[in-house]
Amino acid sequence: MSRAIKHLLIGGLIIMTIGVSTAPAANENDLKLTIVNPKTLYDPTPNGYSTAVIVPREGRLAYISGQGGQDSTGALSPDFTVQVKQAYANLRAALNALGARPDQVAKLTVFVVDHDMSKLEVLTKNVKDMFGAALPAQTLIPVPKLAIDPMLFEVEAVVLLD
Repeated sequence: MSRAIKHLLIGGLIIMTIGVSTAPAANENDLKLTIVNPKTLYDPTPNGYSTAVIVPREGRLAYISGQGGQDSTGALSPDFTVQVKQAYANLRAALNALGARPDQVAKLTVFVVDHDMSKLEVLTKNVKDMFGAALPAQTLIPVPKLAIDPMLFEVEAVVLLD
């Protein structure tokens, strides 16, 4: 398999829309995500995520496939921090391609090779830098390996489209 095909498979963007409504167009406020952080649960916001996010009924969703830390040439730094920063830059590029903003991301799933607590600070900083107060729901999954050996991090997203 050629290098170009590998990188298309690894960093590809899958767009899938669901829930296309036949009802009259909703007003702009109806298409906002609602963040829910119950007071009876641990406050996740210092760690860069929300407990739950409600997507409006009229919304269309896009699913962004896992974005790794490859630059535009397909090169991967061996440094975890560099890969995470690049992966979020790649996620932002995918959002831009959809005409979406970070505050439209409802859910993130992140995969971390050989996760330990030292990596959590890097992850939290990057999420807060990208999402500010509009923190999506998020799941971190420690893994022994990703699609290609030098990959240390990958992030996928579910996005509410306007």
